[in-house]
Amino acid sequence: MTTVQSIEPVGPSEMPARAAAMRASGWRLMQICATAVGPDFEILYSFAKGRDLQNFRATVPREGARLPSITGPYLCAFLYENEIHDLFGVEVEGNVLDFKGTFYKTAVPHPFVNDALPAPVSKK
Repeated sequence: MTTVQSIEPVGPSEMPARAAAMRASGWRLMQICATAVGPDFEILYSFAKGRDLQNFRATVPREGARLPSITGPYLCAFLYENEIHDLFGVEVEGNVLDFKGTFYKTAVPHPFVNDALPAPVSKK
């Protein structure tokens, strides 16, 4: 059970500095996830220290979606950032291990963007 859990909204450009501060304070990166919400993408960064959990939520518009990388303080973030790029089409600037869209093989580019999903096949 966690003792403290919060979700704090942040601007995407703030995340590298926030991540560096979390790392300096002994927090570990638990996960980064993305979801499509209306005209935007929400990116949730989760950090843990002991039983405490701290989340930061960045919102970026789908059109021209860009995020700065946090691979400086957390090298392991390259996995999440490549995944977010390949599945949602969000450009991650400064990822030190950028797979340039080849992290996942998908039938359609950026399959988690609702517009990219193939139309359902009619059963007639």
